[in-house]
Amino acid sequence: MSEVTIGRALLSVSDKSGLAELGKALAARGVELVSTGGTAKALRDAGLEVKDVSELTGFPEMMDGRVKTLHPTVHGGLLAVRDNPEHARAMEAHDIGAIDLVVVNLYPFEATVAKGAERDEVIENIDIGGPSMVRSSAKNHQYVTILTDPSDYETFLGELEERDGATSLDFRKRMAAKAFAATAAYDAAISQWFAYADQGETFPQTRAMASNLVSTLRYGENPHQQAALYVPRRVPSPGLPQAEQVQGKELSYNNYNDANAALELAAEFAGGKPAVVIVKHANPCGVAQADNLLDAWHAALECDSVSAFGGIVATNVPLDGPTAEAICKIFTEVVVAPGADEAARAAFAAKKNLRLLITDGLPDPRRPGVTQVVIAGGLLVQTRDNGAITADELKVVTEREPSEQELKDCLFAWTVARHVKSNAIVYARDGATAGIGAGQMNRRDSSRIAAMKAAEAAEKYGWDQSRTVGSAVASDAFFPFADGLIAAAEAGATAVIQPGGSIRDQEVIAAANEAGLAMVFTGMRHFRH
Repeated sequence: MSEVTIGRALLSVSDKSGLAELGKALAARGVELVSTGGTAKALRDAGLEVKDVSELTGFPEMMDGRVKTLHPTVHGGLLAVRDNPEHARAMEAHDIGAIDLVVVNLYPFEATVAKGAERDEVIENIDIGGPSMVRSSAKNHQYVTILTDPSDYETFLGELEERDGATSLDFRKRMAAKAFAATAAYDAAISQWFAYADQGETFPQTRAMASNLVSTLRYGENPHQQAALYVPRRVPSPGLPQAEQVQGKELSYNNYNDANAALELAAEFAGGKPAVVIVKHANPCGVAQADNLLDAWHAALECDSVSAFGGIVATNVPLDGPTAEAICKIFTEVVVAPGADEAARAAFAAKKNLRLLITDGLPDPRRPGVTQVVIAGGLLVQTRDNGAITADELKVVTEREPSEQELKDCLFAWTVARHVKSNAIVYARDGATAGIGAGQMNRRDSSRIAAMKAAEAAEKYGWDQSRTVGSAVASDAFFPFADGLIAAAEAGATAVIQPGGSIRDQEVIAAANEAGLAMVFTGMRHFRH
């Protein structure tokens, strides 16, 4: 059956947006309206004639409304295969009338959880009859039209107008697919609440989750790959998908990935002095804090100006005009900040392809939650790396203790290192990165690459010596051998921060003592693969 004329509609919604207008349009076409509780009242208040479901079923709503539509008269009218003679005889024998349209959206379970409701109220907002009607209607889409989203009402009414009061099979298929997705997402939200909030399970036996499509992207990491951006149904912390894009081209898959890396690192400095983060291919290539944003930009850029070309910039404070003008002097793909003044916006406006994103604050770097990676045949899930170390928790393991400045540089380097792909080595001095070595197969090479980049910067800017001289060096994991630490000492580092825990710790400590280094252990590793 291709076209089905709408003769009877059953409406039961918690979100009453557009309900009155929809009801009036249906009534104008002579459609019989059947409804329940608050929906029926809203339709009557709009001046419409409505039949209660209890009139249809011969049973009153009962048990505080828990039982009202769970009845053969309702579900028979939804599930009957109308051109099946046996079904037709059953409908006639039991006085079951066909229902052609169902308009249902479910109890606001997620909103109830989000407002911090008590457990009993949460449980009462688990809809039973609604999902049952939605699934029955969607299964029988050959004959029944199901609407679960008020944003579809206008399209539906256009369909009726075009087809003289009927809907097409293609339209009913689309609405059925959307309906099953709605009930699946609803059940996923309930199962997550039971597992995580109610039972305290981090890794439940069955992991259900739902997310909504924001947009399809031009392509993935490479042009032959397809990509899209989704957001979870309940956003734990706002980020790039919630940001305002002030200008620039559509963001690509790589733009999102890199900009998120920059934003997450900038968030580490929330509430502190102005900070600038420059990221390339999801790795920071320059990070700095200073008394003003412009100085922080210059210090971050000087760490590795070659890699900064075509990179992503994020800040922990709103952008100002001078900093924006400075950023515009090199090719930059994306700039992300929790604000931008008029002068900054004007400066960026001259670079039409530059993407400027304004976030509503910064994500919480210590927020709970999980991350996941798809592997062949499975899904790896882990809790977020939200661990942090304070100065008081550091353990000095060398003969020489770090100075106050060395300690500050150690903690700064450590903060950056947790956002660098392993094996990670970060040199820092005076609140700015001096050299970053990322993603190498051994730690010694990361030490050498970071020192090499610092030496190139010194040559480019005409400094007397590399900024690794007198710096602190951070390693995301322990030094398995002394060679990586020795390479750092040769580059001029005077202090080291690392997790410790190697069977060769004593060998590494001895090498540090011999080189006159101060070294502290964190007892916490920050691998990032």
